[in-house]
Amino acid sequence: MRTSGPESYRERLERVVFSSMSNTSMGFYVFVLFLLAVIAWALYAYFVQLRYGLIATGTRDVVIWGLYISNFVFFIGISYAGTLVSAVLRLTNAGWRTPVTRLAEVIAVVALLIGAILPIIDLGRPDRVYNMFLFGRFQSPLLWDITAIMTYMAGGVIYLYLSLIPDLALMRDRLGREASGLKGRVLSVLSVGWLNLPEQRHRLERAMSIMAVLILPLAVSVHTVVAFIFSMTLRPGWDSTIYGIYFVVGAIFSGTAVLLVTMAVLRRVYHLEEYFTEKHFRYLSYLLLTLLLSYLYLTFTEYLTPAYKLAGEEKHLLELVLLGSNAIWFWLFMFGGLAVPALLIIFARVRPIPMIVTASALVAVGMGIKRFIIVVPTLQVPLMPFEFGTYSPTWVELSVTAGLVAAFVLLMALSVKVFPIISIWEVAEEEEKEALSRSEEG
Repeated sequence: MRTSGPESYRERLERVVFSSMSNTSMGFYVFVLFLLAVIAWALYAYFVQLRYGLIATGTRDVVIWGLYISNFVFFIGISYAGTLVSAVLRLTNAGWRTPVTRLAEVIAVVALLIGAILPIIDLGRPDRVYNMFLFGRFQSPLLWDITAIMTYMAGGVIYLYLSLIPDLALMRDRLGREASGLKGRVLSVLSVGWLNLPEQRHRLERAMSIMAVLILPLAVSVHTVVAFIFSMTLRPGWDSTIYGIYFVVGAIFSGTAVLLVTMAVLRRVYHLEEYFTEKHFRYLSYLLLTLLLSYLYLTFTEYLTPAYKLAGEEKHLLELVLLGSNAIWFWLFMFGGLAVPALLIIFARVRPIPMIVTASALVAVGMGIKRFIIVVPTLQVPLMPFEFGTYSPTWVELSVTAGLVAAFVLLMALSVKVFPIISIWEVAEEEEKEALSRSEEG
């Protein structure tokens, strides 16, 4: 990033970011209406499910989990990666991170909101969800999951809010005569008297560092506990000790891919090429490739162990996944979600950003498929000498899934209009540091 001076850089940054917040075209309204229409259809589909029960879905007494739980694992994973990328880069003081961290934090909170809804949608009687709090047993991984998600949600919101305080104060100061209105009063409360004093900055940096340290074990615990829901069940394929790290690596993997795709969309729509640069895409693609190879290793280990023994139900599971009714999804994931993205990243030299973004989109879709492969085939294997279970998503499940994806996109789009999606104060400070370093070297 080059500029004639730190002050002019800050002014240009403010102009670009606030322009993206205030300039709303007709296309944006049409897009929002489309997303609302998809959400409305999903609500209708869920009303049908409430009226007729889970018989409206593809789940039955054998295959008790389906698309909803697969999506639950996927969205919770995205939230984990957003927080991890932000917290780790902050703790390592990686200067290039500053334009990316706010977006990662927003993705974390929004994805967690969507993911937390899915277990309730999966219930046949959602009105009885309070029983989990009243009569939940400490021995149950489900109770651990709820506790971890609620704690992580609180930590994620606090972490995001702390980074927003200086920019909320900047929004307050830009109101001028309108500061006495409702928006001004709200911003005054949320900015907690921020005046950019050295003491305030010191306290904020310390608070954010503490939260970055605390949020990492919270994030790890959430997806580890999600893995426990499966691995502590006596089912072929799930009964594995590697599921904790398997889910954590998969979460960072899919979340990094979603972050890259979101960066590319915002870069294109709001002309943020100066801030989401090729360097950011390349650095994050290195992380994505490392995670891809790690996940490939864990996937190989997951299937090699039962394939070597071919014992009982695990033999049936392998036949379902590798050769049977779920084989098309497994091999689509292996080639489309792992092999092709790896090649695109490795050879991303001529057109690096388009190739990296394409690889990230394939990874995101592939990891959604992989969550389906983890959940459904295991439940199709009979534990008694009866027929195998069958499952295929109904229009209700597909509609609700489409509505949740639309809700995620809508919340992300609205976030850009409510507060700066790039951390103005952090990016400006980092540029000032780089400018000072360049002047000292010169």
